[in-house]
Amino acid sequence: MDRVARIQADWRRERPDVDTTPQGVIGRLHRLADRLTEELGLVYGRHGLGEGEFDVLCALRRAGEPYERAPGELAAHTMVTTGAMTKRVDRLERAGLVTRRRSDDDQRGRIVALTTPGREVIDRAFTDHMRNEHRLLGLLTPAEAASLETLLTTWLSRMEQPPTPDGE
Repeated sequence: MDRVARIQADWRRERPDVDTTPQGVIGRLHRLADRLTEELGLVYGRHGLGEGEFDVLCALRRAGEPYERAPGELAAHTMVTTGAMTKRVDRLERAGLVTRRRSDDDQRGRIVALTTPGREVIDRAFTDHMRNEHRLLGLLTPAEAASLETLLTTWLSRMEQPPTPDGE
């Protein structure tokens, strides 16, 4: 019996009137997310990065040459606020992994770009990251991994659908 099953058993004993079956999925997803975050963070740390810095460097690298994006675009690609993005970019700039310059199109705007050392770091870090993700997913059979991906894709899609005007 794992930790989630023990918690559910405790609740069934204490509150038999409440159906705790969702905890079986949600509780385990929370625990799994925490464990995955720890495991992924170890790889980022080996490259001198936190999760946020890794995300920014990945977003710049995925942009293709010349490996640059506006800060607002970076925030959208990493799903953080522009304030959080500024802090991340500040740290990366101090480390020499990115530069900031004025936009050619809009002199008030800024552009964040990977430096050569930044590209080298993210290429090494991403390779290690993918190796780590393969290792973690390797705990499942290929069929299990495919089924899980399908289920998670469906669930996330439904969670992210905007509500309809009639509330359905």
